[in-house]
Amino acid sequence: MRIGLAQIKPRLGRVDINLELHEEMIHRAREEQVDLLIFPELSVTGYNLMDLTYEMARDPFSPDIQQLIQAAGEMDLVFGFVEHSPEHILYNSAAYVTQQSLHYLYRKVYLPTYGMFDEARYFGRGQMIRSIPTRFGQVGIQICEDAWHPSTAYLLAQDGAQILIVPSNSPARQPHGESLGSQEAWHAILQAQAMAHGCYVLFANRVGTEDGVTFFGGSAVVDPFGKVEKSASLFEEELLIADLDLDKVRKARFQMPMLRDEDVDISLRELTRIKRKRSGEGTWL
Repeated sequence: MRIGLAQIKPRLGRVDINLELHEEMIHRAREEQVDLLIFPELSVTGYNLMDLTYEMARDPFSPDIQQLIQAAGEMDLVFGFVEHSPEHILYNSAAYVTQQSLHYLYRKVYLPTYGMFDEARYFGRGQMIRSIPTRFGQVGIQICEDAWHPSTAYLLAQDGAQILIVPSNSPARQPHGESLGSQEAWHAILQAQAMAHGCYVLFANRVGTEDGVTFFGGSAVVDPFGKVEKSASLFEEELLIADLDLDKVRKARFQMPMLRDEDVDISLRELTRIKRKRSGEGTWL
């Protein structure tokens, strides 16, 4: 299985230009015989939209989105956009496309509201975390902040995911020594997820600057043993291509059978107790 991570620099609020950029990357990926091409979070619109969010929102069956779906051809595709739902709620969503059809729509669950982030002001919160069947096996999607919450990868792995896809808009933060602090933090999280759950983790982060905020790129492929197999450059547009050996999932889960040994009943029981405790119900014992 050959995957591509499209580390692009979207133009804020310019859907027309961004669609051309997507189609250019699709063409390049097709020449490289890529099976699955992954774009960053909100790749169709740019990130820091604020009041432009409502103008940029698209129904999944709108001409713009359908144009991109059709451009995929035989390639599977993941891209991000502002979804306008039938209930007129806007979501930070990622589309999974296969055979030129919308196969699955994931809505970001955890909306950051700290630092530069104010997503909950504009977006509704997704309500589902589940893996999906694809021609490559079970796949799960976490959009940026979702990956910082341990429950998302845990639930996806328990639901059968062998590949975790992480589209992101992560800004550059204070460097640590000669390395970039934000990249170090991301790699630590992704490697821990991959190793704990025996999954491939595919991190597609954007580059470019919006309103003084710079996104660092550094898209990466982490294998099921927690090794960073490939990493893209910092701050530069790039199509990172990698061949995945899905047999590594089997080998990793035989070597470290965390998934086999996980007791979901204990998790359910204790989470129910914790929920009651936090709400003030029941006993503290």
